[in-house]
Amino acid sequence: MKTLEVIGFKRANLDSASLSEVRESGNVPCVVYGPGIKEQIHFYSPIILFRALIYTPEVHLVELNIEGTIIKAVLKEAQFHPVSEAILHADFVAYSEDKPIKFEIPVKIVGNSPGIAVGGKLEMKTRVLKVKGLANDFPDFITVDISKLELGKSFKVEDLSVEGFEILTSPNVSIVTVGVPRALRGKKGGEE
Repeated sequence: MKTLEVIGFKRANLDSASLSEVRESGNVPCVVYGPGIKEQIHFYSPIILFRALIYTPEVHLVELNIEGTIIKAVLKEAQFHPVSEAILHADFVAYSEDKPIKFEIPVKIVGNSPGIAVGGKLEMKTRVLKVKGLANDFPDFITVDISKLELGKSFKVEDLSVEGFEILTSPNVSIVTVGVPRALRGKKGGEE
């Protein structure tokens, strides 16, 4: 999995006036906490650095560089303005390379479904899966091969085979389904 560097600068003032100044100057107020960190570290980072972290279908581990202190972390949550959708705040959780963490990994669909070839419609039910494991063992995405998926059938979490980490998403959850269009529903039963 790719690692992205985010440079940060410590914040001394945590009042709302200071937060407004930070945002108006093109920065995002942030906090990092977790294993190995005694007290939360409040910092800000240039908003431009979040483009490759948030506005992408890929996921990344993060290497925070806060005034020379390097912290390995994952983005736990980003808060957005309800109208402008500008980033208002970001929470990071530090991790240790030798302890398991929980993370979300995107799903990547590969293959050509025979169900789609006869007119079925691909329906994505889940775009990310919750996993647990060592950060260095996580792939960039989890591959779902739909080359055997017939009309009206689903590929579920239980159909996956992965190594090096555990999938926490329920095994009964459908990842992708080949839906039967209305035009084909009557034909399917009548022709067989």
